[in-house]
Amino acid sequence: MSTLYLFASAAEPVFEVARVIEDAQADGWDVCLGLTPTAARWLAGSLDGLAVLTGHPVRWDYRLPGEPDVWPEASAILVAPATFNTVNQWALGITDTFVVGVVAEGIGRGIPTVAVPCLSAAYARHPQYERSVETLRGAGVSVLDGEVGGVGPHESAPFPWRLGLDAVRDWGAVPFGGG
Repeated sequence: MSTLYLFASAAEPVFEVARVIEDAQADGWDVCLGLTPTAARWLAGSLDGLAVLTGHPVRWDYRLPGEPDVWPEASAILVAPATFNTVNQWALGITDTFVVGVVAEGIGRGIPTVAVPCLSAAYARHPQYERSVETLRGAGVSVLDGEVGGVGPHESAPFPWRLGLDAVRDWGAVPFGGG
């Protein structure tokens, strides 16, 4: 079975993550869930249940030196919802959080990675955001945003989880029904 690292930032769609994990598992993925520290705080009451659902501990912090890595190697990564802060830190290589550290390293390791940003139109107009999206795309990340990705700012529309899962599948990392 192929392993999907599902990394979520603190944006309202994170509250739907259990359903998304189930959808990814139905697609044939072994899912490992990573959260930004704020997203972990938001989901604090659900972390044990999410760990049972995935069969892996939910991670939001780096492991200590000498501790074993408790997750299998990633076949692909889906970063969704990816907030303004996460996208910019990732593009700039600021790896002070577990999620951003893993996805930044994932670029260098050639792991197929899809990002589905979740931010307001005001954030999307910030000049650094456009530069960050260009940087990530230039590094091989599929950023589903704007004209290239077909996804716009998420102020009221339903978050396109299925689009992100399909994009990871279409990358060729795992077919529907397992890998």
